[in-house]
Amino acid sequence: MKYKKLPNTEIEVSQICLGTMTFGEQNTLEEAHQQLNYSLDKGVNFIDTAEVYAVPTKAETYGETERILGTWLKENRSKVVLASKIAGPNRSLDYIRPDLSFSKENLNKALEQSLERLQTDYLDIYQLHWPERKTNFFGKRGFKQDATDLWEDNFAQIIETLEGFKKEGKIRHFGVSNETPWGLMRFCEEARKNDWEKPITIQNPYSLLNRTFETGLAEISHREDIGLLAYSPLAFGILSGKYLQEQPDDARLTLYPQMKRYSNLEVSEVVKKYASLGNDFGISLAQLSLAFIRQQPFVTSTIIGATKMLQLKENIESVDVELSEELLNEIEKIHTSQPNPAP
Repeated sequence: MKYKKLPNTEIEVSQICLGTMTFGEQNTLEEAHQQLNYSLDKGVNFIDTAEVYAVPTKAETYGETERILGTWLKENRSKVVLASKIAGPNRSLDYIRPDLSFSKENLNKALEQSLERLQTDYLDIYQLHWPERKTNFFGKRGFKQDATDLWEDNFAQIIETLEGFKKEGKIRHFGVSNETPWGLMRFCEEARKNDWEKPITIQNPYSLLNRTFETGLAEISHREDIGLLAYSPLAFGILSGKYLQEQPDDARLTLYPQMKRYSNLEVSEVVKKYASLGNDFGISLAQLSLAFIRQQPFVTSTIIGATKMLQLKENIESVDVELSEELLNEIEKIHTSQPNPAP
């Protein structure tokens, strides 16, 4: 395994992070423990979860991923770096809390509940899962002003609350997720102004099908020293290559057709090009996709998720794949011809 330090800390994390959103939905407790034990044995020491998991989200499985993870963590907590997230406003998630703002009360309640489910006293990184305000995330290409958005700037209040959690020993650091360049810079601005710690990580989508992070956030990541935790690196499995032929009956997009963020005709054409390129260089599509992400200087860790052990093994082994300059140039040619078909 290869490791990087979380920015501005002495904490070393594996460049492969185990994502857990399938625990409690597509994976049972026993299967989750098998994944966790295998990953730990292979040097993966970084685990990411969220209060809203399992996915697809529903009231019946709210918090189930953290509960399953907690049954494993009670014997293994000291061996891993643990990150979780608080859900933001979403009308379909009112079963979590009637008010899903990042108020001090909500942040405290959500954190306490996550810690209880996870059977731990602290989180290494506590993340805001998505912005409170109405902006472009979860596949929205551009920002459009919404006259119904009643959000008021509260970046300072949020960081102040998180700083309180740090003093109490409940979290070590905080991060953001699905955030925009403006939002990330506002967090940095308020942190600098008040001599607080800024977010050390940003968890956003990044893959061969969605490189929008490079447009504005990559420069911020570099100049502010904030590491990307890249999620959906295989675009819901589309970049694993398993959808190139007949769609498997047990695949995520078969079981949950509503999860179509990365599904369109243009994506299919681009995936075929990347698969052919990988074949020319003797690299599987999945390992090509994951190795490309890992070699980007702004990426701290790549969050993988697998439902089967064979997938998990291949994903973890991608850490040893190094893409040549020639191959990277060929990737750029495909990207330039059809950039970001699935933001």
